[in-house]
Amino acid sequence: MPHYESEPKIDTSAATGDWRDDLFRDGYVVVKGVLSAEQAQSYQKRMFEWLETFPYGFKANDASTWGKEHLPEHIKGGMYHGYRVQHEKVIWDARTEPAIISAFAKLWGTDELLVSFDGMNLTLPTKAMTPTTPWPHVDQNPNRKGMQCVQGILNLAPNGPDDGGLVVLKGSHNANETFFKLHPETKGAGTWGSMDWHGFDEEEVAWFKSRGCEEVKVCTEPGDLILWDSRQIHYNKVPSSGNLRAVMYICYTPASFASEKDLEEKALYFKERFGTTHWPHANIFRQEDKHMRLGQPDLHIRDRPAFEPEETDLVLKLAGVKSY
Repeated sequence: MPHYESEPKIDTSAATGDWRDDLFRDGYVVVKGVLSAEQAQSYQKRMFEWLETFPYGFKANDASTWGKEHLPEHIKGGMYHGYRVQHEKVIWDARTEPAIISAFAKLWGTDELLVSFDGMNLTLPTKAMTPTTPWPHVDQNPNRKGMQCVQGILNLAPNGPDDGGLVVLKGSHNANETFFKLHPETKGAGTWGSMDWHGFDEEEVAWFKSRGCEEVKVCTEPGDLILWDSRQIHYNKVPSSGNLRAVMYICYTPASFASEKDLEEKALYFKERFGTTHWPHANIFRQEDKHMRLGQPDLHIRDRPAFEPEETDLVLKLAGVKSY
């Protein structure tokens, strides 16, 4: 049995009297004001500065350069996972914010945590922006029982009902195990890969909705932290409002959950500045860049971030390089 199938889990039946109750019940929660509006604005500004490090002509103060022809390669309107962005200093600085770590430490009951090597989303409002097709999915396979991973989004810009952002099927985490028991023929259900990713078609989504799982666009303010159970069905929505979306994907789990092999691989990928997945302690395999942009070979690929993170004691522990 893989190490991660027998890990300790959170007792989600126990009342806490705080935001954790909402997370356990609904499968998601917005933790308000983890960072100040000023801190959020500063991080957003630095994300724009990262786009300006590329020689594609993007200028933060010139909206005429906000089209994809002036941007590095991305998906779904503004999701960045290439160019070693996962290890840019701006993202590592956010990962070491005490208030963000404190929220996850409260959830897991320990501050000895690992962090995911995940990317960011900077969706710029342009006239050419078109809605993306929803891709409802989960990031935990049903062979892993209970709450083993809670994903996070650090929100950095106002995010209302018509703005781009996270959409969840509220409460679907509670129906996840039942669904796969009743649908053993579901494509991919018997062949879970290392990413633990599973997408749902319209008929499958309707099954969850018929059981009271409401589709909710999660709304947040700058500095809020969204947390959701990896068993919860979710997807990303492109803005229809003409407003900016700026977020970082940040997730922590206890370091004790990781096997020695996973820690060794995680430390190696940190050294080489590779990204991995939403999971901090498992699914440790590197994300390979496609080195393509606008359908052509990208002449400005990177094997190091533009701004290297400071390798502090905390960074090295969160990265799995140093033990607690």
